[in-house]
Amino acid sequence: MHSLKVMPGGQVATAVIACASWGLRTRYIGKLGDDSAAGVHRDAFSSAAVETHITTVPNCSSAQSHIIVDGSGERAVLWHRDARLAIAPEELNREWITSARALLVDGCDTAAATQAARWAREAGVPVIADLDDVYPGIETLLNFVDYLIVSRDFPAQISGKADLREALPWVQQRFGSRLAAATLGTEGVVAWDGQQFWSAAAYQVPVVDTTGAGDIFHAAFIFGLLQGWPLQRMLDFACAAAALNCTAAGARGKIASIGEIERLMADGERYRGL
Repeated sequence: MHSLKVMPGGQVATAVIACASWGLRTRYIGKLGDDSAAGVHRDAFSSAAVETHITTVPNCSSAQSHIIVDGSGERAVLWHRDARLAIAPEELNREWITSARALLVDGCDTAAATQAARWAREAGVPVIADLDDVYPGIETLLNFVDYLIVSRDFPAQISGKADLREALPWVQQRFGSRLAAATLGTEGVVAWDGQQFWSAAAYQVPVVDTTGAGDIFHAAFIFGLLQGWPLQRMLDFACAAAALNCTAAGARGKIASIGEIERLMADGERYRGL
């Protein structure tokens, strides 16, 4: 049984490689072009011992991200993906989903993500979603998400409520998730579990590049979930892992070891939370 299965692509590649580095068996489903960038992706998955189910699209460039990082480490991402790289629901194999212990989806290829999440729900596999924007069809997907961990603006976009302490309970109740959470940069994370709010402040580290921090947060949250940790420990661990990744350049600049993450949790200074 695989501990984590990730689909359909985009930012979740970083999460699956992080989980693999912490000892989880992982599976990735996606599409690549037939260019040199595809080889780089395949080599990264192979080096991390990630099982892949990747379709090659002929005469097509792989998805590209151009990332601009300023002096503070904050970044802007310009992303392009050929429409031929989209995954259709009928291209999925149900066993790829139901043999996992957790499923991570993002908002790309929403129909395929919804199909995978529906299969996971039927099999009792928890579904974690990493969402930045309200894509078409996203509300159907949200009905099958157990742990919704989104960017700061997503709850307001979908609920119409500007205050997170109103928007997160609205989202959790509307879609029936176990947890609705928003990551907040240096303010850490705030979450609602249907009964109470939980929060964890971000750790203070020398920031080089914030690219990939959210992806590592999701990976670390899933790792803690599969260990059966209490929610507060999961959130603290995820904040620490995300912070350490910001201390080097690139989306996978520093996927820290579990020991390094736990040392930061024990000794690190933290920002003021929300």
